[in-house]
Amino acid sequence: MTPPPSTELLAQLRERILFLQESGVVAMPRPEPIQPSGATPSPDGFSAQSTPGGIVDPESALAELQVEIGDCTRCRLCEKRTRLVFGSGNPRARVLFVGEGPGYEEDRQGLPFVGKAGQLLNRIIQAMGMTRESVYIANVVKCRPPENRTPLPDETAICSEFLRKQIQIIRPQVIAALGSVAVGTLLQTSTSISRLRGAFRSLEDGTPVMPTFHPAYLLRNPEKKKEVWEDMKLILDYLARNPRV
Repeated sequence: MTPPPSTELLAQLRERILFLQESGVVAMPRPEPIQPSGATPSPDGFSAQSTPGGIVDPESALAELQVEIGDCTRCRLCEKRTRLVFGSGNPRARVLFVGEGPGYEEDRQGLPFVGKAGQLLNRIIQAMGMTRESVYIANVVKCRPPENRTPLPDETAICSEFLRKQIQIIRPQVIAALGSVAVGTLLQTSTSISRLRGAFRSLEDGTPVMPTFHPAYLLRNPEKKKEVWEDMKLILDYLARNPRV
């Protein structure tokens, strides 16, 4: 007899269907298979564990970077934080989600996107046929700005260097930039998301970036969920056309 689905799987399915319904979707997308934990070749001929300068294990490299950041006091954000929020997920993820910075729950738990906005991001990821464990999630700044204010330019300038290193280590196929701070930092632009979203942009190294609205913005403006889902479908289409062999 086939065992019944687990409660966790049923909950994930409900969350996925709910987000799709809220976004006005009537057809379910094909799930994106989770990549194996071993080395995965990339289009440039190097594996996810290999770079032109030598062999690098992403998991170890991220751990070393976290040690390098340490109990960071490089900017004023350290003065009010409880915990530094480095990032979490698959070190060999095909998709990297980048947000602005930690909020109250993230600061308390030391993990990215675990508050209300994080719960919505989970639903978006599940609607894509993925899981949090198969993607990587990080922020531009690693410490919570006081009262959740927008990070200041000098704060993002210092912390974005660590984000840049995370990108170099993970080598995602696509980056989903969530919100104006992530979009502005990654693309070095002040152009609004409304004008940028719906089309891929690129980092200097050619990595595709999809600008889209932050989940916290969607909580205040639920009518924008449909636009975010359109952006996520473009990401899924790109991954389908560019499989890792």
